[in-house]
Amino acid sequence: MINTRQITVKDLQFDCLVAGDPDHEAVLLLHGFPETSFMWRRLMAALVSRGYYCIAPNMRGYSPNACPKGVSAYRIGNLRQDVLDIAVAFGREKFHLIGHDWGAAIGWHVTGHHPDRILSWTALSVPHNRAFSKAFRQDPDQKKRSGYIRWFLMPWVPEMMIRKKDFRKFRQLWKRSAPEEVENYLSVFRRRESLTAALNYYRANIGRGKNEPLGDITVPTLFIWGKKDVAIGAFAAESNAGYMKGDYTFLPLDGGHWLVQGNYGEVEAAVLGHLQQYGQLD
Repeated sequence: MINTRQITVKDLQFDCLVAGDPDHEAVLLLHGFPETSFMWRRLMAALVSRGYYCIAPNMRGYSPNACPKGVSAYRIGNLRQDVLDIAVAFGREKFHLIGHDWGAAIGWHVTGHHPDRILSWTALSVPHNRAFSKAFRQDPDQKKRSGYIRWFLMPWVPEMMIRKKDFRKFRQLWKRSAPEEVENYLSVFRRRESLTAALNYYRANIGRGKNEPLGDITVPTLFIWGKKDVAIGAFAAESNAGYMKGDYTFLPLDGGHWLVQGNYGEVEAAVLGHLQQYGQLD
């Protein structure tokens, strides 16, 4: 059974989906944009059936009592520390980490800066930020794919446009999501402060002088990418290997950006195999 728990970290309270036996090996799952921890429910059930304890927080800005004001509150250092603090609140010094989209971007930083805390790392869709930055600088295709980011950096206008016609633009992205999943997402993004907070991830971390350095990755890593991803092109995905200094598996799938919804069976099998190979279960 998947339950919701509120975890207080400093002055923030995170809503977390939790499932499994707390005596078992832990897996933290980080959602991306524009989604919530609800995206992980099916995978959490599968992981629990294989003996894992799963924790999936609604990230900073998505939990109503963890939604500070101001762009700077969403710098990657704060987002990274949230993950570590949530793990400690659950009594976990070491854990497996899985992230999609912005959850992947944050997870790369957690893994790169704190490799001693991570048993294994699985990134979906978004590569190491240096691989992405290299593609953005050198690959015309990636520059075109990333045009939406420049729009998100504008103040207020994106929020206004996204809310039009009851989030029609977001609903088009969620076409592979179940109705109850869409309703959960809408319950978050209909809160004006949460939509702005989610866009502040971009505003706080993308642009001149805002990229925080990230070194090579030594933790065992699985990177899953969809060959039809509209946001991340092949140049960035294939450049990722250059920043891996530990065991590394690259799994390109015949899918798009929303891999959990569109390629669930392949994702589940790959994730379970990765966790079992690098975990501590008997």
